[in-house]
Amino acid sequence: MKRFLPLIIAIVFFFPRIQGAEPPGEVYHQSGSRKGVAISTDVLAIGLPATALTLTLCNRDWKGLLQGVETAAATAGVTLILKYSVKEWRPDYSNRHSFPSGHTAVGFATAGYLQRRYGWAWGGPAYALASYVGWGRVYSRKHHWWDVVAGAAIGAGSAYIFTRPFSSKHELQIIPVADEETMGIYASFTF
Repeated sequence: MKRFLPLIIAIVFFFPRIQGAEPPGEVYHQSGSRKGVAISTDVLAIGLPATALTLTLCNRDWKGLLQGVETAAATAGVTLILKYSVKEWRPDYSNRHSFPSGHTAVGFATAGYLQRRYGWAWGGPAYALASYVGWGRVYSRKHHWWDVVAGAAIGAGSAYIFTRPFSSKHELQIIPVADEETMGIYASFTF
């Protein structure tokens, strides 16, 4: 082991420099529209989970709250481990935490949670907003497209693993009803 100690020290000390510890070019400064999109993605990365939390608390869905916390913890854990182990440069060279996109992971975890727990009425719009977040992170030069795809897979995958439908616990039934003059939908719900 003592023979390899100088080699280990050299690798630990020089490896970040070999990978390119300094950005290869000038740091990119965003234009007005790109900065606005970046800010809107920041707002949505907070707003989507806040909306899901509010919906869950208003429904007094304690099992759903636990599932949401598990989804969030798994998403954050995997994302942070990858960010600090991969160390990929952002397209704007601001830092080396590009892969995967945390904003996109949060957006898709929230959308997946809302869709799995409360259905497409909540999940559909959330997926649309999460997709905008992913696009916005690429447009604002904070992430590469593959960072966004990985973030979306991590978030949606976490939601798929940890979230179970709310409707099965509460026996939600939606039945179309029609007669000669009218059409409608009958819904029943136990709580």
